[in-house]
Amino acid sequence: MKNYSVSPFLLVTFMMATQVASAADVVTDKSIGLDLARDIANEAIQACRKDGYHVSVVVVDRHGLLRTALRDDLAARFTLEIAERKANMTVMAWTDSGQFKKARADIRPELNHIDGLIVMEGGIKIVAGGFNLGAVGVSGAPGGDKDAACARQALKKLNDRLQFATE
Repeated sequence: MKNYSVSPFLLVTFMMATQVASAADVVTDKSIGLDLARDIANEAIQACRKDGYHVSVVVVDRHGLLRTALRDDLAARFTLEIAERKANMTVMAWTDSGQFKKARADIRPELNHIDGLIVMEGGIKIVAGGFNLGAVGVSGAPGGDKDAACARQALKKLNDRLQFATE
């Protein structure tokens, strides 16, 4: 009877090759959690209220899936849909919706016909630790620049939590 022994080097090499071959079978990613999404939305509403604006805020994860939606008491009901579409546009382009609007006016009309997207200012990406976590969309202030400012204020206020969440 022959004694077959496997060198430790070959065994380790085989195990590593097996892991590399199956590495793409399971994907993990970082995305925004519900509690942080809710707090971002609430802070954006509070920021807009300080300026006298009644808005809706939607936060989506990195895949454009709704995490939270809040409508201030006096915000028009349509602002919820617009806020979500702004956030989705931001996720689709991975740039703030206002920047995308300025850079790609050539395809704006076509994109506005895609369900769930709208090319308007007021969608801001949520990035922490080098990860695209999602986006926040705000609608209801008198101008997308003001919507975007409220979103940025919320993200600035919660910056420490965002950075800590990705460590």
